[in-house]
Amino acid sequence: MPDTLTKLTYQTFQQSKNYFGLAHKMLSTRLMNMISPVQRQAKPISTELLLNLQGRLNNLLEVDWQDAERGVYPTSLLFDNPWEDFFRYYPAMWMDLPQTWERVKQKKHQEFSPDIQIDGYPSYYVQNFHHQTDGYLSDFSANLYDLQVEILFGGSADAMRRRILAPLKAHVEALQTSLNPRRIRVLDVACGTGRTLKMIRATLPQVSLYGTDLSPAYLRKANELLSQIPGELPQLLQANAEELPYLDNYFHAVTSVFLFHELPAFARQQIIEESFRVVKPGGVFIICDSIQISDSPELEPMMDSFPETFHEPYYKHYITDDLVERLQKAGFVNIETQVHFMSKYLIARKPF
Repeated sequence: MPDTLTKLTYQTFQQSKNYFGLAHKMLSTRLMNMISPVQRQAKPISTELLLNLQGRLNNLLEVDWQDAERGVYPTSLLFDNPWEDFFRYYPAMWMDLPQTWERVKQKKHQEFSPDIQIDGYPSYYVQNFHHQTDGYLSDFSANLYDLQVEILFGGSADAMRRRILAPLKAHVEALQTSLNPRRIRVLDVACGTGRTLKMIRATLPQVSLYGTDLSPAYLRKANELLSQIPGELPQLLQANAEELPYLDNYFHAVTSVFLFHELPAFARQQIIEESFRVVKPGGVFIICDSIQISDSPELEPMMDSFPETFHEPYYKHYITDDLVERLQKAGFVNIETQVHFMSKYLIARKPF
């Protein structure tokens, strides 16, 4: 009975987040059309597609619950919501919307505050991804990011992130038969605000965790988040994932969440090859990113409209890119793919 009650509570919690996300999007869209209308042909979503999406979401939540129930990660992770950030920054999201709408209307995709230093970053990174104020280069952006993504995905972003935990834990547990857990090293590439690292810490409390990101602002946010939880603090470094500052064969596992769809093709390949270089023989590289046409052709209408609606300049190429081929080109083998809701997962292994 306690498990049944917990599951019902989890389902209610997730459904509430989904309804909240829908209500926010509907209200903000109506306000935008009143205050700063954008001339854009919106393609209506068919009833069939909406039912497909609801089914995929239900399947995601069921898998999420099952992984918690069988002990892959603590059940507490299912209810881990940044409430403090929500109450602090949700009003700021609304205050920020008018200038976001204006950027959308004016098609300004590389606009930054005067105090933001953009020199030294790759040109593909200097973008207002999702039309965000200051892109990924300010503390303001870092404070709003997780809340914005949760609303975008109707409260399912964390559930999608958690899909990397089962294969990662299985790999680490196999290593623990011969290695002290503290000697096992896991790197999260483009760790952002640290939410994935927080989940990995809850799942694998003893392993040594590392994170890199290009944004100093997002690393500050990650450090703030990760400093609040028990266990050894992950080592965070500002670094371009195309040139990871680590020795060859250093990590037992490398993860990357929601990175590859925001990269041009050459950078995708370079980061895959860098991940291959730093992971040990026998190690694993786990990617979580957007679905692609090859695995979700029925959602192609949504994928087609996504890059314009949310300013994702490299997304159209991404959805047709062959990531398995790219992983094989770098040297990875035994590549497994999974799809959960709006995300695709690739689990690739470096041969001994």
